[in-house]
Amino acid sequence: MLDHIILSVSDLPRSIAFYEKALAPLGIAHYVDYDGENGHPDLKGFGSHRRAYFWLKAGTPSAEAVHFAFMAPSKEAVDAFYEAAMAAGARDNISPRRRHEYDAGYYAADVFDPDGYSIEVVIKGLPVAEE
Repeated sequence: MLDHIILSVSDLPRSIAFYEKALAPLGIAHYVDYDGENGHPDLKGFGSHRRAYFWLKAGTPSAEAVHFAFMAPSKEAVDAFYEAAMAAGARDNISPRRRHEYDAGYYAADVFDPDGYSIEVVIKGLPVAEE
């Protein structure tokens, strides 16, 4: 889970559609919109359990400066995220696998969204016997 992050995206409807599909296996949904006022931009909020923590806004993306990761409840959720993201138009960065370089129990997948943002989904502490 994240507290919150706001991404500027080049095509807001396209990014909303992408994240609706890619984040569904994690139980994260688009459920609230904030209509900006007094110079604050419109925001499209995603989250779970009535808490928004991932926001999109229209603007110029700067994907090189951003990497974020969502926590997954299981190895299967990491795999499901990867498949859903790829089906929604993601580009592969690192397919689902153990990341022994970080920790023996680290299992993650990483994709690039339509604007090139690096999105990782990870479960940590996975028993070594679960390969």
